[in-house]
Amino acid sequence: MSRIGKKPIAIPSGVKVALAGTEINVQGPKGNLKKMIPAGVKVEVGADEIIVCPPENPREKTAMQGLTRSLIANMVDGVTQGFSKTLEINGVGYRAELKGKVLNLALGYSHPIEYPLPEGISAEVDPKANTIVVSGSDKEQVGATAAKIRSFREPEPYKGKGIKYADERIVRKAGKAGK
Repeated sequence: MSRIGKKPIAIPSGVKVALAGTEINVQGPKGNLKKMIPAGVKVEVGADEIIVCPPENPREKTAMQGLTRSLIANMVDGVTQGFSKTLEINGVGYRAELKGKVLNLALGYSHPIEYPLPEGISAEVDPKANTIVVSGSDKEQVGATAAKIRSFREPEPYKGKGIKYADERIVRKAGKAGK
């Protein structure tokens, strides 16, 4: 049995949860999220909590109970508080600028990179500190957008230049040893 899957999910005030067949819809002050429920897992929506029931064949589907419970809990947290990831830009001349819904990045290439932000994702750029804060209500989409921005210039191990997560630690390597 899944220990995480057994825990009920509290529904805060201002959040509406609707279950239609195999799709769950969570609506709150920060947005509306929909997700398909995996086959074999039952979800019961009460007045103030959501319970994910164990599947009939626990040997095969027990992991799906914990996964489904975590996904629904993230949906409830996302529509109430939201999620964010902070990225730092390190390097001489490296900078970011936000124009509308397009993130312009100068990362040492011969051309600027223009990245249009996906629907439901917002970004804030602090040009002095070279930080980008990606935020939204869908945890998966926030993480994927931050990873895509980081992939434009991943941090290199010699000087640490590139885009890294704020809590990421870059393992440095020693350069060439001259004689």
